[in-house]
Parts: sequence; C-alpha cells; structure tokens
Amino acid sequence: MDIFTKFNRKSIQDRQIDTLIGLSKGITANGVVDLPEAEFLQTWLIQNNHSDNPIILNLLSKVSDMLEDGILDNEESSELFSILHSISGNKSELGELSKTSTLPLCSPPPRIKFHGKTFLFTGTCAYGTRKDCQSVIQTLGGVNAKTVTKTLDYLVIGTYVTDSWIHESFGRKIEKAIEYRDSGVPLSIITEAHWLNESGI
Repeated sequence: MDIFTKFNRKSIQDRQIDTLIGLSKGITANGVVDLPEAEFLQTWLIQNNHSDNPIILNLLSKVSDMLEDGILDNEESSELFSILHSISGNKSELGELSKTSTLPLCSPPPRIKFHGKTFLFTGTCAYGTRKDCQSVIQTLGGVNAKTVTKTLDYLVIGTYVTDSWIHESFGRKIEKAIEYRDSGVPLSIITEAHWLNESGI
C-alpha cells in the first residue's frame, strides 16, 4: 500500500468518526435510543463499513445483534445509549475510554489466571458481544459465571463503562463485587483492556 492510499484511508476514517460523533450526539440528545434511531444508525454503519474502520465494524456488529429480532428492548436501548454517549463525549479516547478513579478497580492490576477460574463481564465491551467474550474465557480454560458470588474470581468491566456506572443497570453487579472484595473475598475487579492484554488475544 503506497503512502497516498494510506493517507486517503486515514482521511476517510477521520471523516467517518467525525460524522459518527455527530450522529451519536443527535441520537442521545433526548436521553434515550429508540428502535427507529437504532435502525437509522445501523443503515449508516452498513453504508460506511467499507473502509475497515474497527470502531465502525465493532459498533455495526453490536447494533446488528441488538436488532436481529427486530426489537430494541430496554436493556439494549440503555446499552446502546451508553456506547453512543461515550463516543460523543470523548473523541480522543474513543475505543478505550480512560478509567477514572471512581471505578473500583484493583490497583495494581493482578496477573490473571484463566484455567479453572470464574469470570463475569459487566457493561459494554469493545472486544465484541458478551458471547464473544465468554467464548474467549472458555477457550482459555476458564468458566463463565452468571452473577456475582463469593466464588467469582474476576469481574471484568467493559471498556464503555464510565464513572457514571453507579447509575447504570449493571452497577448492582459492581457494588456487590466491591462488597465481597472489601469483606476479604479474593475477587478481582479489572478492566476489559487488562483482561485482553493478559489473555494474549
């Protein structure tokens, strides 16, 4: 690939991201994402996935999964709103939003053991759908948990979780994990980025 082709591709991707940020601001302006808005977003993403922009491809996959049954339920609407709000609110860190001090992460991040260990994902992950992430755990010999219990080893917080997590539907899982961890249960709360790095994907 010559330098002009590279430059042209980067220019197209930059314009796409600028447009996506604008769309995200418009869609989330009224505080909710409805089915017609999600379908409009899906159409735009399909029309713009030719440049292999990973952000657009990832978001298209998520939106398509949500709309596969022709319905956007409350949980899906809330999740999509959270993603779009993150996109519209922080361009410079798009794709890996910084984790603020208000997120209850283990510091320093622990070394992760996968074989025989239990994992639970909460919030929205940049890697893919919840099933995609769980598939990685199974491949590495780990076990996927359904809820936060005292036997949980790792709670993985998705990339698109921000410091407003306590107000989100998944906030109860994080609060329960904090409660167990503070009581002495060896439960680690980690970011998706750390999980991916340790997994070697």
